[in-house]
Amino acid sequence: MRVLIIRCGALGDLVASTSVIDALKSQFGQETTIDFVSTPGVGSIFKYDNRVHNVFLLKHKKIPIVFSKQKKEVIHYSKATPYDILINFERGKQFETLVRKISAHKKVGHFFTPQATKKQGLHTVEVKKLMFKELVSQEVFDSSFPRLIGNQQEDILSKYSLNKKYIIISPSNSHQKRSMLNYRAWENNRWTELIELLSKKISVVIVGNKNEDAFFNKLKPYPTGVIDLVAKTPLPDLIEVIKYSQGVVSTDTGTAHIASAVNTETFTLIGPTPAQQTGPFKTPTNKVNIISLDLECAPCYRTQRMKECTDNICMKNISVSMVYKRIEDAILLS
Repeated sequence: MRVLIIRCGALGDLVASTSVIDALKSQFGQETTIDFVSTPGVGSIFKYDNRVHNVFLLKHKKIPIVFSKQKKEVIHYSKATPYDILINFERGKQFETLVRKISAHKKVGHFFTPQATKKQGLHTVEVKKLMFKELVSQEVFDSSFPRLIGNQQEDILSKYSLNKKYIIISPSNSHQKRSMLNYRAWENNRWTELIELLSKKISVVIVGNKNEDAFFNKLKPYPTGVIDLVAKTPLPDLIEVIKYSQGVVSTDTGTAHIASAVNTETFTLIGPTPAQQTGPFKTPTNKVNIISLDLECAPCYRTQRMKECTDNICMKNISVSMVYKRIEDAILLS
């Protein structure tokens, strides 16, 4: 059995789609060959994942096939040995031509499974699962959740000089460098205060992406003992650093989704986004703490109401004491 899966979004989007991997392996056998079409950078989450055979990296999604060497590569590869199944998690006309040209005996997902793509109010993980539901048994469907496998080939704790017990602070998100108001962000002085408080109780590790120096410099200097891993952990390493931590504190961003997929407790600050649809996904084996004011005007993400908001009180008014208490109540600081 050979399967091709297409998911070319941000980190959280790709993590949300990984429930399909274990589902396919459970249904069709561990020898099932699974390939992915993904984007550079985030596609590296599969570098050490032996469940995934091949990853085709698609840098420019909107370029027509005739001008795209990467799209042609996927098509030619499929024509040489057609896939048994194609699962497409991508919407948009830039993908429709591609998925129709790829050779596969059966195709499901966007453009092929309309009843699944029209579901409203479900978590994005549940929507993705509906796209492959017809392929697996109900038992397999019910027991499949996002799961990640990082770099297990070396001792991550010693590699990054980490203590056995530490908590991760991930204060940035994918909108950090935009010039407009970052509606998903918590104020810098709140992060600084929280880092100070936590560092007195537990080892604190700061993580973030490269090219975000301007943001992280505003949080410095860090208290003595805080470990700065910003831009120092390749994504496969970051997965393991998160896996071995006591918890991850973040806004609604990729690190929260990684944490939920490796069963690390999450403390996710959410304001404008719909937590029940796009926040870290709750499973029977993980712990997800949503920290929100639950204002009447929220969620408002990508609506006119958000565009007209100038104060961002849904995030601004989340207090440091509120976040600290949630972490303390989880008995992480004892």
